[in-house]
Amino acid sequence: MAISPLSDLAYTQMLDMLEGLPPDRRLPSEDELAGRLGVSRPVLRQALARLRTEGRVYARRGAGNFVGKPPALQGATFGPLHSIPDLRSFLEFRCLIEAESAAGAAQCRDAALLEEIARRLRMFETALARGEPAIEEDIAFHGAIAAASGNRFFDMTMAALAEQTRVSIKLIRELSPQPMFRRTADVRNEHRAVEAAIRGGDADAAREAMLTHLRGGLARLFGSNAPAAAGMGDAS
Repeated sequence: MAISPLSDLAYTQMLDMLEGLPPDRRLPSEDELAGRLGVSRPVLRQALARLRTEGRVYARRGAGNFVGKPPALQGATFGPLHSIPDLRSFLEFRCLIEAESAAGAAQCRDAALLEEIARRLRMFETALARGEPAIEEDIAFHGAIAAASGNRFFDMTMAALAEQTRVSIKLIRELSPQPMFRRTADVRNEHRAVEAAIRGGDADAAREAMLTHLRGGLARLFGSNAPAAAGMGDAS
């Protein structure tokens, strides 16, 4: 499954709408935005989730969506993924980054940041239950962990890697020999294990749970040929 063309179109239209708006400006309601763009609310939410991942939009509980600022690294780029070996290298890099990001998040004492991780997990599972791609929700879950890590460079790096992550998820779904229902169940359970370890404040368990998730993703693509030390992000 991949992000729908309608969602891509809504995303592009939202970018045009955001152009020139000052940061922290409140956006119209989701109903109004969906009406303006001529799309359904689920399609709009996919576009908004992508914009939130990129820092262009942020949400305030009970207040709606607001214009954000792209992350400091938004203007930088790691370049596109060119090949399967390039994809493997990318996933191995994420393994190193995200394992320590999860360990840092487990030491977080900010209840709001921890709740955001749990909320992103619920949104991911809800999207899956609806039969939606859940790609943006998947990315947002990992982004919330980076935000709670206490290290702004983890947060900035994950934001800068959003497009590569998005492409890698699509490729893994298209190329994986594993049945979709099995792959989806594994990813859901791995996400739950990561969130539980972070919520429990166990840095070692959080690090290991994230490594299990990322390595499992690489195995979903390469099978038994996946190296034990390799990593993979969000192989839904």
